[in-house]
Amino acid sequence: MPSHLFADRPASQPPERGVVESLITRTRSLRGDVDAVRREPVADEHDTHWRWQRALCDLAVHQLDDLGAHLGQLRNGLPDGGAESAAVVAADAGDGAGSLLNRVGTAEWNLLTDGVVWSPELYEIFGRPPEKGPMTLDELPSVMVPEDQGLLQTLVTECLVDGKHIDGEFRVVRPDRRVRTLHMTGEPVLDSDGCTASMWAVLRDVSELRRSQRAVHESGKTLRRRERTAITEQRLVTELREAVLPSWRGSFRSPASEPGTLDLAGHYLPPSGGGLVGGDWFDALKLPDGSTLLTVGDLTGNGVTAASTMAMLLGAQRGMAVAGVQPGALMGHLNQLLDTADQPALGSAVCCRYRPATRTLVWAQAGHPAPLLFRDGTGRALTQLDGVLLGATSGAAYEQAETQLMPGDLLVLHTGRLTEHTGVDRLLALGPRLTGTRDAQDCVRTIVEEFGGTGREDDACVLVAGIGETS
Repeated sequence: MPSHLFADRPASQPPERGVVESLITRTRSLRGDVDAVRREPVADEHDTHWRWQRALCDLAVHQLDDLGAHLGQLRNGLPDGGAESAAVVAADAGDGAGSLLNRVGTAEWNLLTDGVVWSPELYEIFGRPPEKGPMTLDELPSVMVPEDQGLLQTLVTECLVDGKHIDGEFRVVRPDRRVRTLHMTGEPVLDSDGCTASMWAVLRDVSELRRSQRAVHESGKTLRRRERTAITEQRLVTELREAVLPSWRGSFRSPASEPGTLDLAGHYLPPSGGGLVGGDWFDALKLPDGSTLLTVGDLTGNGVTAASTMAMLLGAQRGMAVAGVQPGALMGHLNQLLDTADQPALGSAVCCRYRPATRTLVWAQAGHPAPLLFRDGTGRALTQLDGVLLGATSGAAYEQAETQLMPGDLLVLHTGRLTEHTGVDRLLALGPRLTGTRDAQDCVRTIVEEFGGTGREDDACVLVAGIGETS
């Protein structure tokens, strides 16, 4: 039988054994490292990004396994004796690599004698009993998926007639009805006159490899789709937040001619880790009776749902405040609104009504940190009032209190996530710096510099109100 080479091509020399051994060792080491990454525990196995990473690791392991198997064959060499001897080497190559190499088989179809030789592995790949003998080129299409039969005919014709190499994939249906994807490479074998005498081919079962590649592709598509959805959602949330939060964007001052004028500044801090925007808010609104509504709050959840619920609460809160509803009763109405909403949620809030004529602060809270009062460089939290989370229970009552303020006082309202990692004492310790600032905007800037980079996973808000002198 002629060598499986073109007549005018000299046989190449095998690489040195030590070089191949080194490659095998490095491949095994890399395979172990990738497998260790693949087996690392995760908090959520349904996370799309983790599934994409896992699919990539599975694909890499498949490819490294195949690489190790092929290097094992290369190390052992191809003895004389054609396809059958090659199969023996393949079955014995590498430590524990036999199952991998059983996915590779060889065949030769002799055009002069009509003889066909299959390696034992090829029988296993096709699920064909060896006693039935190998299949001829004319018989092969009978076990192929109908859509792939034309491809095989083209590959074989180009090889036998035009002398082209074979390199293509097709699917076969085994007797057990399992469909396997085979990658076929081969070339014509020429006789001494340069005419095609036979066709020699290597067929490799790449079903698992292609399945891993599809998993990588599909999980990647899902991940990219979710990323695009998240970006769109973030944009919608930002636009909604911009539309409903105070339009003064920073510092807001009451007319200086009014007694007890307020110097106001607020700031929204997005999640420092780039997470989804939640339902935190701050608000300040001049009311018809001359008083000012001051409020901050926080809703559970994030994204469009939390932002839309926040917008609903802000609208209801402003409407009730304009109608003269006092903070305690207002909290009760907001609680009922959340409790009966189509999309139930929990929220915390503090609502204040500042009366400039008397410098009094009437306020109530719903499961929220109490306002902080800074006076003469010292800060303290106002006494906590009774009031459960908004939406927690029907018919809840909310305690209301009145606090006398003084010229030069500084009032700080904040959501709980601003200080969840450091505690409120750190904010109170800023008293000397806050009372020494020029205005409310400088106070907010000081607080943001102190708390803006603390690794918060969620958003937060802060609202500062400086009590002015009597005109």
